[in-house]
Amino acid sequence: MLDVDSGKLIVPANVVVEGNHIVAINPETAPSVDRTIVLPGMTLLPGFMDLHTHITDDLEGNWVYRNVEEGPIDDALLGVKYARMTLLTGFTTIRDVGASGFADVALMRAIDKGIVDGPRIIPAAHAIGTTGGHCDVTGYAPGILTMGIEEGVADGPDEIVKAIRYQTKYGAKTIKICATAGVLSYEDSVGAQQYSDLELRAAVAEARLQGMKIAAHAHGTEGIIAASNAGVDSIEHGSLLTDEAVAVLRKNGTFLVPTLYQWFVPVELPPVLHEKNEYIKERISESVRRAIKAGVKFAFGTDAGAGPHGRSGEEFTALVGHGMSPLDAIRTATVNAADLMDIEDRGRIKIGLLADIVAVAGNPLENIRLLEDVKFVMKDGKIYKAPD
Repeated sequence: MLDVDSGKLIVPANVVVEGNHIVAINPETAPSVDRTIVLPGMTLLPGFMDLHTHITDDLEGNWVYRNVEEGPIDDALLGVKYARMTLLTGFTTIRDVGASGFADVALMRAIDKGIVDGPRIIPAAHAIGTTGGHCDVTGYAPGILTMGIEEGVADGPDEIVKAIRYQTKYGAKTIKICATAGVLSYEDSVGAQQYSDLELRAAVAEARLQGMKIAAHAHGTEGIIAASNAGVDSIEHGSLLTDEAVAVLRKNGTFLVPTLYQWFVPVELPPVLHEKNEYIKERISESVRRAIKAGVKFAFGTDAGAGPHGRSGEEFTALVGHGMSPLDAIRTATVNAADLMDIEDRGRIKIGLLADIVAVAGNPLENIRLLEDVKFVMKDGKIYKAPD
């Protein structure tokens, strides 16, 4: 068993689960239990947390046409497939950072009620963005897919406040704001700042008023700095980090969620979007290495949905490949993720915490790629995957 705080492996590891909680670890006397599960040669770890997903989305087929051919009900049903896939790869908690029509909220409720299997979901509902910006739907004729406050498209502090309150009213548990342009949208620049400093501060203030964390999609340096200085809890992507931007993140204690591995997965995109994707891919490695070296706080995110589902463990490998230690990579998806989201009942294998436990065959501190093939998954005391 890996103690993610100390980095020590505890051998042997006998974990006793009662109901949905961990009640003992290596007790002096053998407890009376209904079932014993033996996992020889395996390492137990806390259930992982992916803090950047789009669980009700993917890039299959012609996703430009899908915007008008399919709706939130289709998205929610698609999410049923990907939620189970995500859980079986060892991710027992996810933060979903943008879904249409509250599909992620509906999926969260279905999972919480036990209707379908999946990780716990912290949904953002619609991401908040400017008219014509990354979180708007662009590339269509006027009058087609016109988005408003209800869909998260908001300009100026007053509209931003209304948009956040609307998402909260219908079930959002966290907020995402698009501080800059992006890849999968038709703006000219991938990194241009899209919300003003005043607007960003208004978004942060309202998220705080609602008692929620706020993440900022931000590729470009100016937008990263502005969002961090406004007080967001995390920067998503952070692809164009300079030394100045890294220093600001450190000073403000802002987490970086780099969504690293998905940039290196081949995907078919329209030419203009492909060019932007290649532009980021050439630069994000340097940015992540710079942030690791500077001691920026990292949390784990994959951008699954914009990238492939079911391969989230590859993010650990990508982080280690960019200079992070295996232990620190594991921490991004456990204690660091819990710290970012103020989650106190998960992120460690510890007495009194929820029984979210996964296992891999071998020692992931020696071979991080073991996390790409999780053999055992327990969420909330229930086993969803076990070796034959």
